[in-house]
Amino acid sequence: MLICSTKAMKRLNGEKGFESAIQKSFLISSDMAHALHPNYSEKHESLHGPLIHKGLVVKYNCNQRYATSMATSFHLTELARKLNIPLQKFVVRNDSPCGSTIGPILATACGIRAVDVGIPQLSMHSIREVCGVKDVVSATNLFTAFYENFVKLDATFKVD
Repeated sequence: MLICSTKAMKRLNGEKGFESAIQKSFLISSDMAHALHPNYSEKHESLHGPLIHKGLVVKYNCNQRYATSMATSFHLTELARKLNIPLQKFVVRNDSPCGSTIGPILATACGIRAVDVGIPQLSMHSIREVCGVKDVVSATNLFTAFYENFVKLDATFKVD
């Protein structure tokens, strides 16, 4: 799949345009996030327990199970701040295993900047998963704003 994605991008942009396309591209790896469960609050860091109806979650992991870095989270964080859209940050506990997403795989294989996000939910992978409607709405609003404003916002982002 990853080779096909790279091949497809090269075919769409041409060999010479591929590098430019990668530099101008950005991947939002959108999945779900484990919300703070009242019966298992010890599973989260005290300041990083995503709550339902409090906005989309930007996910960080020091073991690179998520593609998010401080630089790649800038775009979403800045847009959310400007538009007053709620956003939460989540850092996985060091002693707690976690799954991964397609974000780090694609970011590594293609060299595209990426951020991992998710709507907080309870009972992930069970038959009764629960998430908040407000979080779906705020995520949709943020994604829409991202695609409408990315080029302009990205032009202001300077890396020294």
